[in-house]
Formats: sequence, C-alpha cells, structure tokens
Amino acid sequence: MVRAVIFDLDGLLLDSEVYWEEARREYCLSAGCDWRAKDELGVKGYNSAEWAQAIRSHCGLTVEPAGIIGAVTDRMRGLYEKDLPLLPGAVDVVRRVAREYPIAVASSSPPQLIEFVTTRAGIRECFQALVSADTVGRGKPAPDVFLAAAEDLATPPAEIAVFEDSTAGILAGRAAGMRVIAVPNPHYPPAPDALARADVVLGSLLEFRPDMLI
Repeated sequence: MVRAVIFDLDGLLLDSEVYWEEARREYCLSAGCDWRAKDELGVKGYNSAEWAQAIRSHCGLTVEPAGIIGAVTDRMRGLYEKDLPLLPGAVDVVRRVAREYPIAVASSSPPQLIEFVTTRAGIRECFQALVSADTVGRGKPAPDVFLAAAEDLATPPAEIAVFEDSTAGILAGRAAGMRVIAVPNPHYPPAPDALARADVVLGSLLEFRPDMLI
C-alpha cells in the first residue's frame, strides 16, 4: 500500500535539464573549457558538490567547488526568473496527489532552487518536505535523498511511490525500496535497462491516474 509520494524535480516537474546543461556550459566557457553533451549526461543525478568537482576536474580549475556551485546556481535562477519550464500536468498532478497523500520533493538541485521553483509554481504548500541531495550525502543513483525524504514523511520506504524521469533517479528509487513511476524525459531518456525496473511507465504526467498508487 502506498501511504506517501515523492516527486523528483528536474526533468520530472520541470523541463529544466536543458537549463542545467546551458548553465554549466556557460560557466565552463567562461573558464576557458568546453562542456559537451556527454559531460552533462555524466553528471545527471549528481548533487552540487559532485557536479562541481566534475567541472573542476574537467576544466583543470583551482577555484573551490563552492564558487562553481554559486555561479551555476545564479545562472539557473536567472533562467527560471525568465521562464519557469513546468512540464505538462506537473502542477495538476502534484495538487491531486497532495489531496490524498503526504508528499515531498527529493531533488539533486540546491535547496534554494527547490524552494524558489516550488514557490514560483504555486505548489510549495503541497509539500511536507523539500529534500536536496546536497544536504544528505550522495547524489542519485544512491538512495540517500529518497531515504531522507521518507524520514521526513515518517513513512517506511516500502510504502512510498516516487515519480522519476532519469536513469539515476529510477535506480535510486529502486535502491531505496520504493515503488517507482517513471516518466522519461525526452531530452535525457533513461537507459532501457533502468526503465525496465520501474513499476509503472508513463509517456507524460498527463497520463497519470490515481489508481496507479493503489
């Protein structure tokens, strides 16, 4: 039985993965190096410290990771202020699920961006908890962020359903022992072997039905 629900953010509620690639590419260009699509794919699911260290190594920088995180996060907030790229059905599904279950966000985004995005989208009050992988240890595919959200929801992992879009997120949900509803992002679709491990696969959030949580 599902008693609580966790939502990913980037690529699931927001079509923001292209924003992250743009922000990291712009930062790397400013530092004199290239950030390619394969580099971006390699950091999907990473928390801020992990992807900042990847950029630092990739570009041979001496700047501290905190400086990289701050610069990229500022770029992301600027992009969100111009246009918040909510995916079809995102707000409706969050509000519908929140009427029946306690819900949380478990994201690899920095805490301040999670707070900004959910507030700007008008859904902040729906969530009992906003959990960032930056504050719990390892990023996805490690289950840390989902297990921390389960603690905040006071619900055993086996009684939680998680909505995810990526390879790292699906594997993290499975590692946490949760029911996984996969909604593949078209820009960075999950690997077929990871997608096969999801309990439910949707073409978009518009296909969600409440009975999928029973």
